[in-house]
Amino acid sequence: MTTPALEAVDLVKTYPAGRKKPPLRALDELTFTVPEGVVLGLLGPNGAGKSTTVKILTTLSRADSGTARVAGYDVIRSQDLVRRSIGYVPQKSSSDPMATGVENLVLSGRIYGLSRSAALRRAAELLERFDLTEAGGRAVKTYSGGMQRKLDVALGLVHRPRVLFLDEPTTGLDPEARADLWNEVGRLSGDEGLTVLLTTHYLEEADRLADQLAIVDHGKIVAEGTPEALKAELRGDSVQVELVDPDLDGSVRALLRGLSGVGEIVVEGNVLRARVDQGATAVPAVLGALEDKAIPVVAVTVSRPSLDDVYLQHTGRSFRVAEEAA
Repeated sequence: MTTPALEAVDLVKTYPAGRKKPPLRALDELTFTVPEGVVLGLLGPNGAGKSTTVKILTTLSRADSGTARVAGYDVIRSQDLVRRSIGYVPQKSSSDPMATGVENLVLSGRIYGLSRSAALRRAAELLERFDLTEAGGRAVKTYSGGMQRKLDVALGLVHRPRVLFLDEPTTGLDPEARADLWNEVGRLSGDEGLTVLLTTHYLEEADRLADQLAIVDHGKIVAEGTPEALKAELRGDSVQVELVDPDLDGSVRALLRGLSGVGEIVVEGNVLRARVDQGATAVPAVLGALEDKAIPVVAVTVSRPSLDDVYLQHTGRSFRVAEEAA
C-alpha cells in the first residue's frame, strides 16, 4: 500500500485554564488520512481546531495523545525529517517587509541548505511561477495583499516540499486576489502532484479547491468526503424563509412540522431553514401555511444542497451562526 501523505489518529489537545477561562479541548480524537497529490480542505469556523491541527502536523505543537505522520515520518520521533518534507504558509505573512522578494526567497533557500547560486535560480523560478518577476527587486512592503500571499506560498515551496500547509491563506484578500490564489493552489496539486492541506472558513473556497473535505466542529471531524459526495448525501432541496419577526415561541416550527415533505427544520432568529423533497411544490405549501396564520414573510429562497447545508446537517447549526459564535 502507498504511504499516506498525511495521517492523524485520535489527536487530542487541551489548552490549560487561564484567567477566568476554563480548559479548552481544541482537538477531540481527530482522525483523518490523506493520499499523495490530494488537496485536503479542513473546513470549520474559527476555534474549530484547524490551526491546532496544522501546528501539530508541522511540529510546532505537541498533541496530548494520539499519533500523526507526515510524508511517512512521525511528527514526534522524526521532527527534522518532517520539517524538510513540508512547506508551511501561516495565516500571517512570514516574509520580511523591508527586504525584496528575491532577498526573502534566497534567504529561505539558504536556510534549507541551498548554495547561493542555487537559491538565486530557485528564487527566479518561483517569481516567474507566481508572476512576481517584475516585483522581485522591490521591498515586500510595497506589494499588494495578493502579491504578498503569493510570495508567502513561494517561500513555502523553495525547498520543493512533498506536503504544503496553507493555513487560512486567503483571509483578508479581495475577491480578485482570492480567485488568483485559488488558481495557483489548483495548479500546485493538479500540475505538480503536491499534497496540500488547506484550512479555511470560506465555504466557496473549500468547494472550489478541496479534492477531499473534512468538516471540523469542536475538535472533531464530523463529515468527510469529496464536496460533491457530501452534498449528494442530502436529498431534495433547501428552503430558507426569512420572517419579519423571530419565532420566539416555536409556533412557526410546529406549523411547518405538520406539512408533508418538510423536515430537518432549523430556526435561527428570524431565519427558518428546512429540507424539502421538491422545492417547486413545497414553497407554495410553506407560504400558504404561513399566510393562513398571518405570519409575515420577508423573503423565501430555494436552492440545491450546498456545503452550508452539509454543515447544518452534521452540526445542527448554519456555518454563519457557528462563525458568529466563534
